[in-house]
Amino acid sequence: MLLLICKRISFMIFTMLVVSMILFLLLNTEFAGDPATRVLGQFASDHQKELWRAEHGYNDPLVVRYGRWLAGFVTGDLGTSIRFKAPVSEILLPRLWNTAILGFWTFAIMIPVSLAFGVLSGMREGSKLDRSLSFIGILTTSVPEFASAVFFAAIFVFGLQWLPGTSSMAEGFDWTQLVLPVMVLVVYDFGYVARMTRASMAEVMTSQYIRTAVLKGLPYKKVILGHALRNALIAPFTVIMLQINWLLSGVIVVEFYFAYKGFGALLLEASLNNDIALLEACAMIAVAVAVTTQMLADIGYTFLNPRIRFS
Repeated sequence: MLLLICKRISFMIFTMLVVSMILFLLLNTEFAGDPATRVLGQFASDHQKELWRAEHGYNDPLVVRYGRWLAGFVTGDLGTSIRFKAPVSEILLPRLWNTAILGFWTFAIMIPVSLAFGVLSGMREGSKLDRSLSFIGILTTSVPEFASAVFFAAIFVFGLQWLPGTSSMAEGFDWTQLVLPVMVLVVYDFGYVARMTRASMAEVMTSQYIRTAVLKGLPYKKVILGHALRNALIAPFTVIMLQINWLLSGVIVVEFYFAYKGFGALLLEASLNNDIALLEACAMIAVAVAVTTQMLADIGYTFLNPRIRFS
């Protein structure tokens, strides 16, 4: 197990290093345009632009600039945002925390509900319950976030007038402003996890050891909880861990629609305003989360599957 963890950490560091090189090359060469023009504006003189490049080290070789940027990223110096005129770290951390709150409540509701629906469907494959739950899962997955956001806003904001239409959280934590964003994310992601759980549970229920346990006279509840459920959770566990990566990118639509000040909206603002320092930081954070969740998924998979753990 220790060897597996060391291999995964080494692979994670190598992946982030390669991505950082590609990211720096794309955003700090002619592909991204002249940084002095982006900061000073198109009406600045050539002399002013040259002074700005010299002051910020853009006349140094690309390798030197990359090393300086990478050292700054490792030590927490992420540069200064052009859009917000402030250090990137001061802007990024509160936005990450807001998205973490949104993600926590999304997973806290989505995981139990989707697993319960999937297990119930898999236990009774082909029944009316299975067909009904499968239809609901396919329906929710096929509706994109922006469509469900408009639909729920029309009902709960304009129709019933129960909830606010924006979720800026400007006056501190307000659970009423979290309801609609969480609802949209849960509905979209619920069907995918439930369908994966259902397929895994249905496959486990047809296994020989389940039939043997039933023929031996074990209580059905004990067969499900003690034998079937753990093996059925192997595939859904991996899917759930990968949904964290989706959350970082998928919340862009939801956060923008509800004016939620989170990581996704910040990434969109950085892209629209060509804020290179902020965009680099957001991209590296997204890569770090992706490789970390992949490593945790691999480690958790070994605990759920003894054949891998003891091989």
